[in-house]
Amino acid sequence: MDFIKTTETASSYNHLEKMSIHELLQNINKEDITVPLAVEKALPQIEKLTSKIVDKLKNGGRLFYIGAGTSGRLGILDASECPPTFGVSHELIIGLIAGGDTAIRKAVEFAEDSKDQGWLDLQKFNISSKDIVIGIAASGTTPYVIAALQKCNENNVLTGCITCNEGSPLTTTAMYPVSVVVGPEFVTGSSRMKAGTAQKLVLNMLSTATMIQLGKVKGNKMVDMQLSNDKLVKRAENMLISELKIDTKTAKKLIKKHGNVRSAIENYTI
Repeated sequence: MDFIKTTETASSYNHLEKMSIHELLQNINKEDITVPLAVEKALPQIEKLTSKIVDKLKNGGRLFYIGAGTSGRLGILDASECPPTFGVSHELIIGLIAGGDTAIRKAVEFAEDSKDQGWLDLQKFNISSKDIVIGIAASGTTPYVIAALQKCNENNVLTGCITCNEGSPLTTTAMYPVSVVVGPEFVTGSSRMKAGTAQKLVLNMLSTATMIQLGKVKGNKMVDMQLSNDKLVKRAENMLISELKIDTKTAKKLIKKHGNVRSAIENYTI
């Protein structure tokens, strides 16, 4: 390969088994502190990708995350949290992982090595040029992800990626790449650590900024969140109390009637 695979380079630390718990935690934390700084350097790339996501979703498209292992799980996590947080359809943001749903909990051997399955998985959702697909792979070398993005490019489907190796095959394949170079892991090659944290931070940015741009937040409140438990119902009531300057009893009545903060605010009359 003609690029430096920093996610696989040797740890800056040695003899980990001889460290005390205090030393282990202190050194892991020391490494973790560098991750947001690496993300900051990638902000221009993240901004370009976010703009494309917003454009696609505003015009009726969908966002797909596709990855393997930790990267795939992080994409599924972000996708699954958007409906309850922002009240959007489960079909708007979709996470796919090599090996299917089984791989969410247990590793599926060699699933990430398939060069055909990624595109087949996307085709199950009738992928089209209206959509955008983001490949997630810390190494940037995962065949399942790279091949899927190549097919997307061939079929006029916009592509982006999140990886932690600059100049990787995935980076050169994606139309809008994001490379967050976090360097060697505390445990050599354990990319679920800093690389995983970096990917999670970028995913938070992509989905949150997109949802705000789509009008799913009012002020700084999640006015479209699904009220699926008592904690969220109470939060919704407090939002109404603050926004409408009403008492708790009135807020409870409005939530019971409308079942949604936005609807309660928009339909409230004194």
